[in-house]
Amino acid sequence: MVIKEERPITLAEVYDSVGDNEKAEGVKKFLKTFIKIDGSKVKELKEELTSLDLIKLKDSHIVKIIDFMPEDTSELNKILVEVSLDEEEINKVLDVVKKY
Repeated sequence: MVIKEERPITLAEVYDSVGDNEKAEGVKKFLKTFIKIDGSKVKELKEELTSLDLIKLKDSHIVKIIDFMPEDTSELNKILVEVSLDEEEINKVLDVVKKY
């Protein structure tokens, strides 16, 4: 097996990509306990967060934000430990997340 591409994906995207067999049902049930956003809205949210053009936010950070859906500054800072966003950037991210 050859890995052609490596990119971070959200839990909702994992849920959507899991097959439809008996094992998959167990995986889907497990994932459902952690998913905080409907899979159909993930792409839209990801695009909106990317369009903020925050240089410090990488794709992996955006995926974490979508998976955890932070509601305030302290929750966002716990997710983005290695990234230091200023107050304006934090508010932009939280405003986008609150829409969903």
